[in-house]
Amino acid sequence: MTHHLTPPGAKGTDPVTLEIIRGKLLATVDEMGLVLARSSMSPVIYEVLDFACGICDPSGQLVAQTNGITVFTGTFSTQIGAVLRKFGTNIHPGDIFIMNNPYEGGTHLCDVAVMKPVFIQDRFVGFAIALAHWSEVGGKTPGSLPPDATDVFQEGIRFPALKLYDRGVRQDAIYDIIECNVRLPGMSLGDLNAEIASVRIADVRLGEIAAKYGVDRLTGAFDHILQTSERLSRQAVSAMPDGVYEATDWVDGDGISAERFPVCVKVTIAGDRMIADFTGSSPQLAGPVNCARGALVSAVKTVFKAVVDPKAPSNDGWFRPLEVVAPPGTVFTAVLPAPVGWYYEGTGHASELVWKALAPVLPERVSAGSSNSLCVSVLAGTAGEDGGEPFVLVEPGMVGWGATEDRDGASVVSAITNGDTFNYSIELLEAKFPLRVHRYALNVAGGVGAGRKRGGFGSVREYEILSPDAILSASFGRSIERPWGAAGGTEGSCNRLEIVKDGETIHGARMPTLSLKKGDRVTFVTGGGGGFGDPSARPPEEVEADVAGGYMTAAEAASTYGVSFDRGGAIDLKATAQARSGKGGA
Repeated sequence: MTHHLTPPGAKGTDPVTLEIIRGKLLATVDEMGLVLARSSMSPVIYEVLDFACGICDPSGQLVAQTNGITVFTGTFSTQIGAVLRKFGTNIHPGDIFIMNNPYEGGTHLCDVAVMKPVFIQDRFVGFAIALAHWSEVGGKTPGSLPPDATDVFQEGIRFPALKLYDRGVRQDAIYDIIECNVRLPGMSLGDLNAEIASVRIADVRLGEIAAKYGVDRLTGAFDHILQTSERLSRQAVSAMPDGVYEATDWVDGDGISAERFPVCVKVTIAGDRMIADFTGSSPQLAGPVNCARGALVSAVKTVFKAVVDPKAPSNDGWFRPLEVVAPPGTVFTAVLPAPVGWYYEGTGHASELVWKALAPVLPERVSAGSSNSLCVSVLAGTAGEDGGEPFVLVEPGMVGWGATEDRDGASVVSAITNGDTFNYSIELLEAKFPLRVHRYALNVAGGVGAGRKRGGFGSVREYEILSPDAILSASFGRSIERPWGAAGGTEGSCNRLEIVKDGETIHGARMPTLSLKKGDRVTFVTGGGGGFGDPSARPPEEVEADVAGGYMTAAEAASTYGVSFDRGGAIDLKATAQARSGKGGA
């Protein structure tokens, strides 16, 4: 299918000017992100960068976005759609909306969206949106992520689409409700104000662009961006081999039950269209690892963008060739009142399923399996001996990714749906929270998937509690089902928790909220990614480098890769050739 339509507002506008406006829009969303990060109160926002910002057209289609949480940006259009459905023509200059409802396009209650309609010369031209993770939104546990929640009402306060500002007038009642329902009101309201500052700076910058180029050229550039991206996306899908590609996986427990739950996808590529069908996956679960439909669609968009063009700035035009199918009421399409606090476990599985289905036909784009859980933990308590300042530390884990056909897997990076985010620096952790970090290292002992290219390593972080008391909430997926290998590579390793409490060592993965005290230790262990290709085909010098780097022992090199070393530590070429001929490798 070929698309040559010229957007109405772009007629008569030269391509260079349209691209200049595109660049200014991208600069604007980057500035939104800087304003949000520098103004926020939560370390999970300003240090981890657990947020995303964007500009959308009047119908809610994403036109420009920051790099950030990838699974956020795919929800922008659905959340703005909820505002449009509810308020219709009752949208005016000076309005600002707030929303965190998972069942209207959001993710979970901690991820709060702030949306500002942009009017230029009394003309409605679009929306600015900021979405950020608040460290506290109430609920039954500090940090608002109870791993054993059985309904959404246990997870915190839920905002439908509401006017936070009505024609420029602040709605104080909403601020009062927030202040009365969260444990850290100063932090939560500070994060809200940072989001407001972010969307307001976008309003200013869009006005400046319109003042220089005209409103018609600005809105024409919106259409130009969407249509050119759609054209490129359809070309990329058309170049993929038509067919039906399937994958299955397991959800390792849900926080209530240790049972494993099957999930599946069927990906159909037909011409310039791709359909991801999750029919047959488990019904929604009792525990909070479900995600709602908006988050599912966004997770699939993440993978789709990675395979059509991972480098180009994202917008909704790229996703027009994509259709996501799933019946309501599944682990991927949970409905009220299902708990969704750990929704990123559900979206992680959804994205990994599509990734796995496409791996055999797109080996140049898709890696082997990763240890694809966000491995989030929440530590909370009071910092002083006499009931001092409360603290909440929300921290994602960093995992090992799978190998590709031409490189080893990346080590200690975020799971796929969390995008361009970071873990905390040791210095910040020890300065901001009553913790001592005893270890932060690669999880070499856990190992990685072997192959012509090996998987990336996960991490080990060991914390000692320094406060009089604390609580831990944590839920790690991929604790039983290992990351898959590709093209003959072997499986990776799993995620786990280890807690030393009162001299007793507790092992687990999805754990109910646990009380801790001073001197207790918590170790977060994330797994390594799967390998790609026959291990016997790995170049001996790369195996030698891994041994020299401490990533494996000489004995492991011999048993896994068939590479032998002489007494001086050099590769024994003859013994290696003999061993590999017995393994059937190159």
